[in-house]
Amino acid sequence: SFFDVVMVYVSAKFFWIPFYALLVYLIYINYGRYTLVVLLLVALMITLTDQGSVHLFKNVFQRLRPCHAPDLKLFVHTVEKCGGQYGFLSSHAANSFALAFFVSAILRKHYRWITLLMFSWATLVIYSRVYLGVHYPGDVLAGALFGLLIGWFVLMLFKFVLRKYPMRRSA
Repeated sequence: SFFDVVMVYVSAKFFWIPFYALLVYLIYINYGRYTLVVLLLVALMITLTDQGSVHLFKNVFQRLRPCHAPDLKLFVHTVEKCGGQYGFLSSHAANSFALAFFVSAILRKHYRWITLLMFSWATLVIYSRVYLGVHYPGDVLAGALFGLLIGWFVLMLFKFVLRKYPMRRSA
């Protein structure tokens, strides 16, 4: 029952606000006025992963979540409400892996530890989704891959912006 409570918090996006604030701070230290550009790109990225997971996958494949599958309902340990009817692919996984990839890519030259931190966090988030009975392992793996793809796309967009409008270092 201890991990039931822990995993509910791990899956809750508002629980991570201090973590997100730390990331914004680290981005600000290294990118200054470009922080706004980074935040706009992160907003675009989360919109693409979140909406893409629903409209390109969940609504197309319509695979029931384990907690909604009639033949599995008795065997799936659910801690809280099950969520939407369909689970393929996981929006949590797509969002967290896109963010992990993008933040790691833009900060790893400044902080060698950031990649391990970001991908450990993303892995914990997707594990919580399976633990809570709202996704199959394949849902979170596919979501992670989708998130990595979108994260890469947004990183290329950020690099384009930096080439077009190079950062000026103050003396």
